[in-house]
Amino acid sequence: MAVTRISNATIEEISKDRNNTLVTAVYRDRRNNRGEEQRILMVVGPGTVVVNMAGNRGNASDLSVGMIVNAIVSNNMTRSIPPQAEAFFVEIVRGGMENSTTIGRIVDVDRMGRNFTTIGEGNFISITRFNVPPNTPIINRMGRNIDFNGLVPGMRVEVRHANFMTNSIPPQTTALEVKVL
Repeated sequence: MAVTRISNATIEEISKDRNNTLVTAVYRDRRNNRGEEQRILMVVGPGTVVVNMAGNRGNASDLSVGMIVNAIVSNNMTRSIPPQAEAFFVEIVRGGMENSTTIGRIVDVDRMGRNFTTIGEGNFISITRFNVPPNTPIINRMGRNIDFNGLVPGMRVEVRHANFMTNSIPPQTTALEVKVL
């Protein structure tokens, strides 16, 4: 069986379907000299071996956003973006996600991609794209949850987000909570 080994991938998003945990991760593809950033949706099922930092066997519930993992996945991948593949083995290299808070003004909302871009307050060169998983709380000024579609350009927001950011332009990270100010 042909497999792909992935090293030092950062978990960006985790969701669940009936029987599996779906883990979106970003990593550098070292097979070419450019080391291009790649994304993959790993299907972590009941048969996937998950190993924690102590070397003990765990399960998919041990995985969280921001963790660094090594993985072995099937070469039989979908042609979707990101490609989807069954994970046979996931090793947690570094755990726990630290997070930061950014305050800025929304300049663009991508409803299909479920992300928005902000420009930082007082620092107009600070532009960041926030990917918003479906389970991320979005809170309006009254403290009530709102839908992602309630975010519009011009809104001032406080975003609690993962410390990691991609090297893309603009840099991207995962929003953990969004508050409209």
